[in-house]
Formats: sequence, C-alpha cells, structure tokens
Amino acid sequence: MMDTVSMPEFEGFEWGQGNIDKNWLKHSVTPQETEQVFFNAPLIVADDAKHSKIEKRYFVLGQTDEDRPLFIAFTVRKKRIRVISARDMSRKERKVYLS
Repeated sequence: MMDTVSMPEFEGFEWGQGNIDKNWLKHSVTPQETEQVFFNAPLIVADDAKHSKIEKRYFVLGQTDEDRPLFIAFTVRKKRIRVISARDMSRKERKVYLS
C-alpha cells in the first residue's frame, strides 16, 4: 500500500508542447483525458519522493470520463498543474487503485 497525501491546491493546468507530444506519441493520452482525471473520483494522490530532487512531484491514480485508468506524474508551479507524464496504469497500479 502507498502513503497518500492531499491533492495540492491548484487553479488550472500548464502544458509544455514537449509533454503533450510525448504523452500522445508514447502513450496515446491526450491533454483532455489527463485533465479529466483530476476531477473524477476516486483519485489517489501520492508524493513522488524518488523524482522530487529539484522540485516537489506527485503522482495520481485516477480515471478519465470514459473510465480509462491513468497514472499521471505532475508538479505544481504557481498553482498550476504541470503534467510530466501520463500513461495507462500498470496491472499493479490498477490493483492498488481498485482496492
């Protein structure tokens, strides 16, 4: 089981073209699907301590409006979520999400 945290306060999203392209080309995930996850329940939020060397990072396990289960790594800059990576959940992550 993972240690969960509260969702950081945010007022919107900030997208870099490189991350939009990477998430689409590598994982076929659109920015719209990614944003949907943050407004759907259940949403599991955890610290990404392993990747928080330069800035605080988090990850979420959640689902799109079409029930697609996604893993999203992100940071918060000036109250805006900046998505680093979005992909389908692994089998292990789905098991945690559904438990």
